[in-house]
Amino acid sequence: MDNIEQHAEQFNDSYERCIENPKPPGFLHRFYEIFLSSSEEVAAKFKNTDFERQTRVLKASLYYMMLSCNGSPAAMAHLQRLARLHSRKQLDIRPELYDLWLTSLLQTVREYDPRFGQQTEVAWRHVLGYGIAFMKSRY
Repeated sequence: MDNIEQHAEQFNDSYERCIENPKPPGFLHRFYEIFLSSSEEVAAKFKNTDFERQTRVLKASLYYMMLSCNGSPAAMAHLQRLARLHSRKQLDIRPELYDLWLTSLLQTVREYDPRFGQQTEVAWRHVLGYGIAFMKSRY
C-alpha cells in the first residue's frame, strides 16, 4: 500500500469514527459551530444557509476529496464543480478561508475521534490538502 492509499485509509477510518460518535451536536454540526465562530467573514458567508442541506453536501464533499487524491474521475468532476461554485465569480470564497476551514475541521476531529493523534492529523492534512490546493488554484 502506498502513502496516498495509507493516508486515505487513515482519513476514512477517522472520519467514520467522527461521524459515528454520538456526542452532541454531531460531528458535522459541531464543525459548523467552530467554523462559523472562526471569523466574521465566514459567518457572513453562511448567513442564509440551510445547515441540514449544507451538512449533507459537506459529508459528500469530504468523501470526494478523499477520492480525488487517487485521481478518481468522478471525484475530480465534483471538485471542479465545487471550485466553480466557490470561485470569485460565484460565492467568492477567498483562498485564506480554506485555511480556517481546515483548522476548524481538525479541531472538530480532535473532539470527535477518540483515536486522534499525529498520524491521524497528517492523514487529514494530506488527504484534504490536495482538494484545498485545487480549490485555491481555481479562485
